[in-house]
Amino acid sequence: MNKSLNRRWTFLMVLMFGMVLLTACGTKYAALPINEDVDICAICKMQVKDDAYATQLTTKDGQNYKFDDIGCMNQWKTENGTDNIGMDYVRDYNDKEWIEYSKATYVYDASLRTPMAYGILNFKDKPSAEAFIAEQGVGTIMTAEDLASHDWKQNTENMDMMGEHGHGEEGDGNEMHQEGEMKEESGH
Repeated sequence: MNKSLNRRWTFLMVLMFGMVLLTACGTKYAALPINEDVDICAICKMQVKDDAYATQLTTKDGQNYKFDDIGCMNQWKTENGTDNIGMDYVRDYNDKEWIEYSKATYVYDASLRTPMAYGILNFKDKPSAEAFIAEQGVGTIMTAEDLASHDWKQNTENMDMMGEHGHGEEGDGNEMHQEGEMKEESGH
């Protein structure tokens, strides 16, 4: 009887250890591809381009939200909180690879043109961000922690120049994205 009790106890301990291990591994979240034909920003309702400005997050319950600008993703976080976010991603400005939001390096300058005029670009590492600043002559390096206290103001002059007036206006966003593409083709 003592042997049987030991076996049960051992089995129970192995089972509990296995459950703890599975819980510790957690759910894996992956960035989803952008489909320009159907993906619309969860905040401003503009088309999400498959470009360096696209961002996305997945909630712990598996809902995926895509955004045309990191500022829109920040607005979603402000409105919905961050407790239920499983993972959030931004794209590297240079090669468009997905990067975890918390691991990216950011460059901010109000004069930088982004789809919704928040002026924040994402880079996979600090040297890439520093190289961009050296080449362009503008920008401040920021981390995800710095963005938590950032003021998130839109540069209304950039929005007016691009024919847009903020999230409240109707439109398909093509003017803004075309302007960003022209700027990108001309070396930013």
